[in-house]
Amino acid sequence: MVVQEFFHMGGYAFYVWTSYALTAVVLIFNVVQPLIRKRKSKRDLIMRLRRNLR
Repeated sequence: MVVQEFFHMGGYAFYVWTSYALTAVVLIFNVVQPLIRKRKSKRDLIMRLRRNLR
């Protein structure tokens, strides 16, 4: 098998590589989004605690 044939995917390269890219984007989003929410929640909680201690 030649590398060009592998990347061409028998004429379905656009569909296959687009599917891989979209899957990667969704997986990355599923990892990053909770981390961002956790950081924001921590920050909000700290601010709320600081306000209540005053």
